[in-house]
Amino acid sequence: MIELKNVHKSFGQKRVLGGIGLRIPDGSVFGLVGINGAGKSTLLRLLAGVLRADEGSILFDGEEIFENERKKRTLFLLPDDPFYTTGTTAEKLIELYGTFYDFDKNVFAEYARKFSIRRKDPVRNFSKGMKRQLFIALALACKPKYLLLDEAFDGLDPLARLEFKRGLLSLNEEYGCTAVISSHSLRELEDICSDFALLDGGMIADGGGIQNALDNICKFQIALPHEAKREDFPFECLSFEATGRVAKIVVRGDREETVKKIETLSPLFIEEIPVDFEELFLCEVKARGYLQ
Repeated sequence: MIELKNVHKSFGQKRVLGGIGLRIPDGSVFGLVGINGAGKSTLLRLLAGVLRADEGSILFDGEEIFENERKKRTLFLLPDDPFYTTGTTAEKLIELYGTFYDFDKNVFAEYARKFSIRRKDPVRNFSKGMKRQLFIALALACKPKYLLLDEAFDGLDPLARLEFKRGLLSLNEEYGCTAVISSHSLRELEDICSDFALLDGGMIADGGGIQNALDNICKFQIALPHEAKREDFPFECLSFEATGRVAKIVVRGDREETVKKIETLSPLFIEEIPVDFEELFLCEVKARGYLQ
């Protein structure tokens, strides 16, 4: 299990994280979301022991991670822009990771074939997407107990995204790998993550089970006998849009209770619309004043 207890981190006078408390159970696939600059990358580097927290504790299976070499061998951090030297090739990276991890060359070979990875070419000559595919293949072949992924799907085409998700879920199911994934591709996270945390203002603003969060909000399209205005709806809305007599609203709470409130407006019709994780996220950030 990963545990963060009252974790603080600042860079100079800029506070990035201010009292993070979080528990990530073993075997979970956990989504880390937030707007740009929310602190997702910093949090992942703290989890990997690359950075030291100013205050608080970061525990893996009850052990502090910073300067814990033995424990670090159980985790793999794939940053948004992995480092490599000028002459680095895939073959050299296999050799490097083989010194730290129980590297499975057969797994790497499988993904090298799927992604058409050129083992002997310098990585600097790869496209952004090819670099990402290479490091994903390396990460999956290392079979870590904990896999930390920053902007996991960035640069991947739809087929590569599908193969990556399959590989990640296979690693999770077969070896109990715990994955913590930062990404702006919220539809991809919804496919594979069971739980999430929303970072905002250096704190955890929301979180829990993704499906539970989605079950707690409803979206409706409503036609009124007159032009729809926000003041027509005397209850809190996470989102409100209106065109003529038709309004679309997203609300938090019990569906049946919400329908009863809408029916008091004598609508011409009410239609419920499915809500996905991306829309939930947009509603949350709008509520915090980031979007108009």
